[in-house]
Amino acid sequence: MSNIVLTVDVREGTGKGAARAARREDLVPGVLYGGKLGPVSINLRGNEVRKALLTGNFLSNMMELDHEGKRQSVIARDIQFHPISDKVMHVDLFRVDEDSKINVEIPVRFVNEGASPGMKRGGVLNIVRHDVELLVPAGKIPDFIEADLTGLDIGDSVHISAIKLPEGATPTITDRDFTVATLQGSRAVLTAADEDAAEGEAADGEAAEGGDEA
Repeated sequence: MSNIVLTVDVREGTGKGAARAARREDLVPGVLYGGKLGPVSINLRGNEVRKALLTGNFLSNMMELDHEGKRQSVIARDIQFHPISDKVMHVDLFRVDEDSKINVEIPVRFVNEGASPGMKRGGVLNIVRHDVELLVPAGKIPDFIEADLTGLDIGDSVHISAIKLPEGATPTITDRDFTVATLQGSRAVLTAADEDAAEGEAADGEAAEGGDEA
């Protein structure tokens, strides 16, 4: 769980008018839902939400809501920004506990490029999935997962089965061993390979011609 704590108040009014009134007071309107309780319209402190966003953990970790001294664990499910000012306009928060399993998009970090023969030869890493959706316990959401490029050569691929996932985490896609990245030859590498192949064919041809003359 992150260390983010947000002060929350129940919003009495609903609709666009109440939301606009909240924003004028630097409050962020939102909805709290999930669990055994019904949805509740809420207001969050604008300065607390902005500070939480700067941590980079707002959309990927459990947080706590503080309502009159009582704490509730939540995770952000959606956040809406103004299209011009980027001001936070609305948030959806989902009630969870540490053992609740939730779907979360987790970034993929690629490591050990220097141990990849293909990268050393000028290969280009084609990232198919920058993020992978995992089903994870809400209290154990990883900041990222690592894809090891050790030994990867041009033409090879990294599949989800090759990535070590945190304990209790599973991919939401279960019907195939999907590709996360591939290592492709750059234009320069491919051109050099074609030239080598052409030179080899020419040499073979010259040798054959020499054999016929003999």
